[in-house]
Amino acid sequence: MQLTWVLRLTLVFTLLVILMGAYTRLSDAGLGCPDWPGCYGHIKVPIQDHEIAHAQTIFPDHDIHPEKAWLEMIHRYIAGGLGLLVLFILVLCLKTPEAPKKLPLIIVLLILFQAALGMWTVTMKLMPIVVMSHLIGGFSLISLLLLLYLRTRPRRIFNSETHARNLAPLALVSLFVLVGQIMLGAWTSSNYAALACTALPICEGNWVDNLAIAEAFSPFQGQHHSFEFGVLDYPARMTIHIAHRIGAIVTASLLLVLAYRLFVGAAGMRALSLLLVGLVILQVSLGISNVVMHLPLGIAVSHNGGAALLLLTLVAINYFLWRKA
Repeated sequence: MQLTWVLRLTLVFTLLVILMGAYTRLSDAGLGCPDWPGCYGHIKVPIQDHEIAHAQTIFPDHDIHPEKAWLEMIHRYIAGGLGLLVLFILVLCLKTPEAPKKLPLIIVLLILFQAALGMWTVTMKLMPIVVMSHLIGGFSLISLLLLLYLRTRPRRIFNSETHARNLAPLALVSLFVLVGQIMLGAWTSSNYAALACTALPICEGNWVDNLAIAEAFSPFQGQHHSFEFGVLDYPARMTIHIAHRIGAIVTASLLLVLAYRLFVGAAGMRALSLLLVGLVILQVSLGISNVVMHLPLGIAVSHNGGAALLLLTLVAINYFLWRKA
């Protein structure tokens, strides 16, 4: 019982970390503190005159923006709290005879790697491949936590509906397609390409003749003093944005097909199928709103949260379809 409640708390806390990370990134505060794990040589944001003077001595090429620095440090503080919760989960699993042992260990290793990615995000000045990896790491973490939670609460949902397992391959393909779309979204965000196209449904102008696929998806973009605000030219950013839009159409269509098949073919999965439909509609609406309203902060952060909830829903669906009765 204690493990169950700690896992629930940790899932909520992980979603908070993901949303806070998105808020920090979208507020252009990813380099609010140019060092790690502290901030301008302090364990907190320098606000006193002597602290600011010392920070300017250490980092003469940086302008100190306390509001951005606080966003970055709050994100680090709550991420540190998440790390402690994950360690506590490992201890509980080791002490609970029937609890999984390998999965919580993998989760601990993942969060340690996430900490390293967080450091590299700062020290490598928001290099897109590192930023994207950090974002994907957060989504992977919350997915594994949900999987651990489901494994600690075994239950049957099919009864005699074993034919519903025929939908498992479709669910797995849907999960992989969604992961690919999330990666495209992370690449779009880390390259500051979210506003490269402001027309619907695909992009304005003669976009077909201006695609730059090789440049757009090269993981290494040369040496730069900083990658903040992006280093790619417009055709490359436009290509990234268009790929994300086309991916959204494919992903939404596939997920709606899966939801329909679940609704008519597995009575025990109808609640999840309806949830999936609702989240797809919400996520598409948020994506369109980002374009029409030019990326308002609240909607952009919610778009990240919607992606996380969609992923959790697909993880749960796959778990129930693939697990042994």
